[in-house]
Amino acid sequence: MTLRCAVLDDYQGAALTHADWTALDGTVDVHVLREHLTDREQLADALSGFDIVVVMRERTPFDADLLRRLPRLRLIVTSGMRNASIDLTAAAAAGVTVCGTASASTPPVELTWTLILGLARQLTVESRSLREGGPWQSTVGQDLHGRTLGLIGLGKTGSRMARVGSAFGMEVLAWSPHLTAERAAAEGAQLADSKEDLLRRSDFVSIHLVLSERTRGLLGETELRAMKPSAYLVNTSRAGIVDRAALLNALRENRIAGAGLDVFDTEPLPADDPLRSLPNVLATPHLGYVTEANYRTYYGGAVEDIAAFVAGEPIRLLQVD
Repeated sequence: MTLRCAVLDDYQGAALTHADWTALDGTVDVHVLREHLTDREQLADALSGFDIVVVMRERTPFDADLLRRLPRLRLIVTSGMRNASIDLTAAAAAGVTVCGTASASTPPVELTWTLILGLARQLTVESRSLREGGPWQSTVGQDLHGRTLGLIGLGKTGSRMARVGSAFGMEVLAWSPHLTAERAAAEGAQLADSKEDLLRRSDFVSIHLVLSERTRGLLGETELRAMKPSAYLVNTSRAGIVDRAALLNALRENRIAGAGLDVFDTEPLPADDPLRSLPNVLATPHLGYVTEANYRTYYGGAVEDIAAFVAGEPIRLLQVD
């Protein structure tokens, strides 16, 4: 019996070109869905005939209700080894195996620095002016050398951020709920006295935490008011870590200099969302992990996961802790 596999949310049509799917010939029939389905009824109908689903990051949540409506589903493969949008308990109860893939921490670091540099040197304003025949040199950029980089989170990604910040000649502060001074020093950073201390002292604040109930809304109105009016906030982790309403207020009232954003509460971002038009926002469409090498890792890993599942020996299992 040939199994049917759906690859979801392949916006760029990259799935089939970044892995060799021929290893599944004769056992798995692969279909790519490029459009993101937000309507849950449409999504359930579209997936009702599939045994396997490959998901990219957290673009499409698989909760208990959706899983109940997909009795044929037997395997979910997600890019990376963590996906908060998949209910692993419900999947186990439904007899659905969930597997992950390897992933790299370097692409989001590179994208974060792209946003920081773009904000510091006003690249959006200057590039648009150059293209449209506007003023030659209309802004004065900020230096990174000698400025303070505040990292909220100093894990795999945050530690790489710290090393690059040091290379730019920045003072690097770090804070997270359980971070120690010794751990911070080992990564070339100084432990801030508190979250508020980091926000008050930093010229660029960059978030590198996992979204959880503990970190959801970690930066709200009070925290954003602690930042310097000349400071920038950069979020390439998860939108929910920053209170959206508080961020919009801070940007509209120019209480911070601006924000670099790669993650949003709703993705794709609606066409009329104010974050698309605020002049002090530099935004990208969740590109942090979107690179050639990472896609080869994700989709190549997905093929390996599916082949192992078909052989009865699933690999890289994601299970409830």
